[in-house]
Amino acid sequence: MKNLTPRQIVEELDKYIVGQEEAKRAVAIALRNRWRRRMVPAELRDEITPKNIIMIGPTGVGKTEIARRLARLAGAPFLKVEATKYTEVGYVGRDVDSMIRDLVELSVKMVTDEERRRVEERAKREAERKIFEALIPRRDEILNRYGMGSDREILIYLAQGKLDDEEIEIEVPSRPAMPIAQVISPQGVEEMGINLGDMLGRFFQGGGQRRRRLKLKDAREILVQEEAQKLIDMDKVTQEALTRAQESGIIFIDELDKIAGKHSGVGPDVSREGVQRDLLPIIEGSSVVTKYGVVRSDHILFISAGAFTMTKPSDLIPELQGRFPIRVELKPLSKEDFVKILKVPENALVKQYQALLATEAIQLEFRDDALEEIARIAEYINQRTENIGARRLHTVMEKLLEDFSFQAPEMSGAKVVIDSEYVRNKLSPILKDEDLSKYIL
Repeated sequence: MKNLTPRQIVEELDKYIVGQEEAKRAVAIALRNRWRRRMVPAELRDEITPKNIIMIGPTGVGKTEIARRLARLAGAPFLKVEATKYTEVGYVGRDVDSMIRDLVELSVKMVTDEERRRVEERAKREAERKIFEALIPRRDEILNRYGMGSDREILIYLAQGKLDDEEIEIEVPSRPAMPIAQVISPQGVEEMGINLGDMLGRFFQGGGQRRRRLKLKDAREILVQEEAQKLIDMDKVTQEALTRAQESGIIFIDELDKIAGKHSGVGPDVSREGVQRDLLPIIEGSSVVTKYGVVRSDHILFISAGAFTMTKPSDLIPELQGRFPIRVELKPLSKEDFVKILKVPENALVKQYQALLATEAIQLEFRDDALEEIARIAEYINQRTENIGARRLHTVMEKLLEDFSFQAPEMSGAKVVIDSEYVRNKLSPILKDEDLSKYIL
């Protein structure tokens, strides 16, 4: 991160998100401050906490995507949750501590995957050695069948995949491990934050090894995974994962506006305010017990979001407001924004559909006037019905291209050009029928 300035972070976000400069600047500063914090003297480091952010704006304008891309850019564990999925302690449902446990699980998976990639080549070599040993009893048969004259040639054929259909016997787990949370309760194990697998042993975690006869290509996958697992130091992985979750983790809390509002003291508002009060210590910084160890939430960056149409940030309890000092407003998307979304980002919708149809050897081309017309229709539908932002483009594009998507296997080698006239002819009948358009577009 030391090589990425806030300006460069914004430039990276610009590759995927159109507009919303204020929000991009806010998250870029928050990310840079993480690196700055690591550089300050140790006695001051723990006193510097993240400046959490509230993003205010309608759905489909880029709130989640900004946070997700930021985490990917930083290589940080990222968790998206919905505030409405949590309940006050004492109510049926998930408690807010579970978001920290979920973040740690994601962090462990991230670090484990990195370690697996690091040891992959060694694991493949060891797997190939075991496969060769499994072929030894049939050595003469294989040499004769393939016209080979030495063990070296067998190794060459193995590396080239020419023996993938041969069968070998290997040892595999006799049964897959059983998820203990499913055995005991849907959430109980997670909420206790302990690893009952270690306590209850092999009854839940599988019962040893058994020999199975498999095709070589299937056996190779199993053996590579086994060998990689042996090469990974899980104690080291766990420690690194806990550090990343605590120091670099990002939790995106969506629909924060749904737990805000005036509180009557009875009915669902009690639980709503209770969720806010339960969130407060997590965001302020507290210790959460997970099956990997105790995790502090002091330096996790919390980015929350909501439309705030029926409520406003000031309707949150004052203590929670104080934990989100940065507030940015994301603007509704215009027709011009829609045009840019269709063609400018690296993952633009037009590029996605072109790549999909290219798999059927179809060349798909969009004229500029077609993109203008698609953007106009998306904006019009958003104004007339529910404003779902850029997600409306997905609906319009899918309906526009459904004929080509369906007929693609019979159109191999064709070139398809989409212009504004085709867009109007395809979508006008739906637009004219107001009731129909509400269901389809």
